[in-house]
Amino acid sequence: MKRDSLVEMLGEQTTACGPARDALVAGGAFVVWDGLVPADHLAHTYRKRLRITQKRGQSTLALAATVDILAHTQEPLRIGRIDAADMSWTFMLFLNATATAVLACTGVARSEPSAGPATERFQRGH
Repeated sequence: MKRDSLVEMLGEQTTACGPARDALVAGGAFVVWDGLVPADHLAHTYRKRLRITQKRGQSTLALAATVDILAHTQEPLRIGRIDAADMSWTFMLFLNATATAVLACTGVARSEPSAGPATERFQRGH
């Protein structure tokens, strides 16, 4: 997936889409993985993550809204990720099966630096 295509897909689906788009435009690393995941599995996983982040007091963007969207989605989804260039935020993207539309986006503030920049961990998009 090309960076410009992903930028165009990040609209107003959730309040995290704008900051995710800004991170991408500012040179953040990104990946959209191959393969599909059932939306109900993602809803279950991200519902748990919502509880954990709330318990820890960790800053998130649109996590509850994303869980709601995932819970009401029937089709399998593709998953993507954007890491802000300064590594301060990570954004998870949930795209339709053909990766032609972003259905939801959530962000989580990074509490500590990762082992390395996202470009070392992911195959960088073009």
